[in-house]
Amino acid sequence: MVTIRILQPSDWEAVRQIYMEGISTGNATFETKAPEWESWDQSHVSGLRFVAINDEGKIMGWAALTPVSGRCVYAGVAEVSVYIGAEFRGQKTGDFLLSYLIRKSEESGYWTLQAGIFEENAASIGLHQKHGFRIIGYREKLGKMNGTWRNVNLLERRSKTVGIK
Repeated sequence: MVTIRILQPSDWEAVRQIYMEGISTGNATFETKAPEWESWDQSHVSGLRFVAINDEGKIMGWAALTPVSGRCVYAGVAEVSVYIGAEFRGQKTGDFLLSYLIRKSEESGYWTLQAGIFEENAASIGLHQKHGFRIIGYREKLGKMNGTWRNVNLLERRSKTVGIK
C-alpha cells in the first residue's frame, strides 16, 4: 500500500537522498548535488509537493511543482519533478505520485504542466506520456554534463478541466 501526503520539512533528508540517487544515474538532471532545504523549499510550490510512503513508513519517492515564471500570466504553468528511490523503481510509485500531483495541481488551478527530460531517460518519458504529457520538441545540446552535450526533450500536459479547454 502506498500513501501519498504533503512533503514536510522533516522529510527533507529522505527526499534529498532520493534526489541524490536520481542525480547519480546521470539521466535525471543537470544538477550535480542536491540543494539545501531552504533553497529547495523556496523554489517549489508549497502546497504541491508530495511524498509516497510505504506501509513501513519509508519514503519511496517525491513529486513537486516549480513555477515557470513569476509573471501573473503564467500562474497556472509549472514544471514537474518526480524522483523515485532506487529500491522502489518499477513498482508504480511514479504512477501514483504523478497522478496525484496532476489531480492536485488542477484543483489548484494549474492548466499546463511541463517537464524537461533527457532523451536517454525512457522510463521517465514513458511515465509522463502515460499521464497525458506529449513531447512538443527538444532542446539540442542544452548543456554539458561530464564533457558531453545533452539534449532535453520538452514535454507538456494541458488540463482538460482547468484553463482553455
